[in-house]
Amino acid sequence: MSLPYVEGILSAEQVADSAAAIAAMQEPCGAVPWTTGEHVDVWNHVEAAMAMLVGGQVEAAERAYAWVPTMQHADGSFPMKIVGGVADDDRGDVNMTAYLAVGIWHHWLVRRDIGFVRHYWPTVRAALDWVVAQQVPWGGINYTPTEDYCLLTGNSSIYQSLRAGVALADLLDDPQPEWELAGGRLGHAVREHRDLFADKSIHSMDWYYPVLGGAVRGRAAFELLDSRWDDFVRPGLGILCVSTNPWVTGAETCELAMALDILGDHRRALTLLRDMQHLREDDGRYWTGWVYGDADVDATTGEPRNVHWPDEHTTYTAAAVILAVDALGEVAGHSTAGSGIMRGTSLAPHFAELGLECGCPSADGVSSVPGRTS
Repeated sequence: MSLPYVEGILSAEQVADSAAAIAAMQEPCGAVPWTTGEHVDVWNHVEAAMAMLVGGQVEAAERAYAWVPTMQHADGSFPMKIVGGVADDDRGDVNMTAYLAVGIWHHWLVRRDIGFVRHYWPTVRAALDWVVAQQVPWGGINYTPTEDYCLLTGNSSIYQSLRAGVALADLLDDPQPEWELAGGRLGHAVREHRDLFADKSIHSMDWYYPVLGGAVRGRAAFELLDSRWDDFVRPGLGILCVSTNPWVTGAETCELAMALDILGDHRRALTLLRDMQHLREDDGRYWTGWVYGDADVDATTGEPRNVHWPDEHTTYTAAAVILAVDALGEVAGHSTAGSGIMRGTSLAPHFAELGLECGCPSADGVSSVPGRTS
């Protein structure tokens, strides 16, 4: 398999170096922590596996996938935080639990190994069954079974995971109509009821993830990204993690680039990918972020300026870079068969808005009754 690259930004050799850097931080059990000595969460772990796969680290990627079922709870969920192969926070997180479906579909696109898909299907099916069971009547999906609120970023990602799950179900001829129904309600909530999600509006992820996850499309997607562009984008550096701090982060910058790629806005996407390369080390590792500003501020506030922060190189940052390169390589270099995973072109079709319980009319013409069960 030839590796992805983007002309003038990252070569195939540099992509290989970054994939190797992720693999170098992989634990013996197969888990991929945020950085050496840090904790593991299944969402970022799966993202790292996807990046290692397209970056040529196939054996490491498949060891990463092999580890995932070993951490699954009997109810289908995954622990929120894992340290040294042991759950440090045992609560099931809906977004982390759902994302394995995206990883397995991505592996299918790249490797076309139906045996691999069949092997992980029971794990994916149990995971998504648990996730949709946490849905509330207005369409959002609660963060955990013990927290009565929904996160917009996580729910937007779950929308993509459900489309990947239904694509896997179709591939294996194992229909999952409840996932489709849940996906329709969820997509509607992300498009029409963002005010009902927990307010995390200072976070850039809550701004662009409704587009990246695929629920918000077309003109509405352009308008959403344009609405807060100046709040988050810092030309020449990348994008802010939160609007209140002068801290640009590589993973968020690459995710926004992939959201723009979905819309066909390749000019701005490529600019962002190029701008964040100041976080790259020669060996392929990436710093998490950069705090910019007037160094004199440090003397009056005690806050550092013009420094990498935190003092760490993270697997999830390198993974986001590799996946962005693969996505944009399709128009500006070379890509793999998995390059469209964020564009969603191979996923199940977008879900119809059926059986809504939020008070809005449903596509099936049935009047929505709050509290109605379907």
